[in-house]
Amino acid sequence: MTAPRDLRESAATRRSSIGRARRGRGRCATPVHICSYGLAAAWQDPVVPKVPYYKAELARIHHEGFGFHADAVAPGILKLLDPVREREGLVLEIGCGSGLLTKRLVDAGHRVLATDASAAMLDLARDYVPGAEAVQQLRLPDDPVPSADAIVAVGHPLSYLDDAEQLDRSLTAIARALRSGGLLAFDICDYQWGEARRDQPPQVWFGEDWVLITVTSVPDRATFRREMTMFVRTAGELWRPADELHDNILVDTNQLLTTLARTGVSAEVRDSFGDETLPPGLAAVVGHRVA
Repeated sequence: MTAPRDLRESAATRRSSIGRARRGRGRCATPVHICSYGLAAAWQDPVVPKVPYYKAELARIHHEGFGFHADAVAPGILKLLDPVREREGLVLEIGCGSGLLTKRLVDAGHRVLATDASAAMLDLARDYVPGAEAVQQLRLPDDPVPSADAIVAVGHPLSYLDDAEQLDRSLTAIARALRSGGLLAFDICDYQWGEARRDQPPQVWFGEDWVLITVTSVPDRATFRREMTMFVRTAGELWRPADELHDNILVDTNQLLTTLARTGVSAEVRDSFGDETLPPGLAAVVGHRVA
């Protein structure tokens, strides 16, 4: 979640109420009791809860402070989607979040069906991108995937599936939903994502009205874990605490190509969607359904 300064600044100007995200490593300029509260979570025995990821507090923080990935990949994604826009095709976005990339797509003239598993994220997206064709909940691998001329999923939403079996089912459903000649573009965390972040120190981010403390770990080769404690200002000087624990599955991205090929999608693993530099361990997968 580390961003270059220029991308952080562009994200911070996304709307008037956004505060600039500032990051520290294991320290912060806020009162000590806030820091110690967050870091204490690292010593508890973590159990991933059976609740939706990105509840209201974290959804807001992500929208206001972490738009840099959407900003970085948007030019490459838009270039890939040029042929779809020219024929007025439908773009299905999986894991749209609060609509950060969705807005870039709609502003460029695309018809977009934006989907996410998080109800809190969808509430933000409906307000942020009123020009989308629709904004609706889609929870893989069980919900049916609408057919589309292009399917995009950035910010590694597929890494939030529970295991390799769910990922295989989801990719199969996505590939089948892609119309003839359609484009598929998504990013996903591979094994290097975990290796590059072993023993990473705690990280602290600040916004105008929020604080986020993140402790990461790699419980096994196929799992990257984030333990997050956050504080959101509610009114005056009152701050509301919240916690979320996220597990991401890590994969051999080359094996995904076999899954896609079984369903008629020819794909390749790339270092990026365009000219951007993706974080270590985040792979771009781009493919087309054979006409």
